[in-house]
Amino acid sequence: MFITQALNFKTDWWRYLLGFFIIFIFWQFIGAIPLVVAMIANLDFSNLESIENANELLSNIGSKNLVLFLLMLGFLFGFIGLYFVVKNLHQQDFKSIITSRETVDYRRILHSFLIIFVVNTSMIFISYAISPESFEYNFKLEPFLILLSICIFLLPIQTTFEELLTRGYLLQGFGIALKSKAAAFIFPSLIFGLLHIFNPEINKLGYGFLAAYILMGMTWGIFTIMDDGNELSIGAHYANNLVVFLFVTADWHAIQSDAVFISVEEPTITSMLIPALIYYPVLIYYFSKKYKWNNWSEKLFGKINIEDES
Repeated sequence: MFITQALNFKTDWWRYLLGFFIIFIFWQFIGAIPLVVAMIANLDFSNLESIENANELLSNIGSKNLVLFLLMLGFLFGFIGLYFVVKNLHQQDFKSIITSRETVDYRRILHSFLIIFVVNTSMIFISYAISPESFEYNFKLEPFLILLSICIFLLPIQTTFEELLTRGYLLQGFGIALKSKAAAFIFPSLIFGLLHIFNPEINKLGYGFLAAYILMGMTWGIFTIMDDGNELSIGAHYANNLVVFLFVTADWHAIQSDAVFISVEEPTITSMLIPALIYYPVLIYYFSKKYKWNNWSEKLFGKINIEDES
């Protein structure tokens, strides 16, 4: 089983606490150095009072693609920190936070990616066909090609890092520490939501919008526990972010991009949450039938018997 296979390694509770701290330092401090240097180098210190939010600071750096590149570097360092912690602090096989299978199932990753990519892209273009006034056409070939390169080479690092941190490392840690499968996907999902608390979306829509991130995190968590691996969530997360970066951006998004469209519609929590409350259960149902998931109650809410598993 995906959670308890970590018991073959060093799983003391303090290792997870220290490990998360080390990963956070790699990710949010060391990884942020290039971005902070660029911000300081382009900051107008005589006009600081006019800066209202973080996006204004980022826009001073230069092009959206440069900002995106610098932001993605932080996740690269976070990934390095995660690998270091798993291999050295826990003396754990890195594959064991990805899957419980003998090898990583790349077909699962690809299938999940294609389903989410096609569905999400279709929804954007259907929305454009129904309500074109809600979008501003923004396609420019050169910046879009640069954006595409970043999305191909760096974006998978960001999304995979977030999945392996929350639905791999922390999911196993909470499950083992609290001996509860429910805790294993609930607490990492809450952390996943709280990691987005300083995003501009929260300033725009309020703290209630954190529910969207938590709901997404719980969906990917169910994928991981029911499927005994992170492959489906890795593919889904990458597809989700790729569609947003390439096809639609907005001035209230956490990360601006040279996407094909700019959304000019005023967002509301209701318009964001209601589709999610329909969409995510449909995804869970589809993958449960595709991969024949069963024994839901035990897998999601059962106790973890450390003695029997270790």
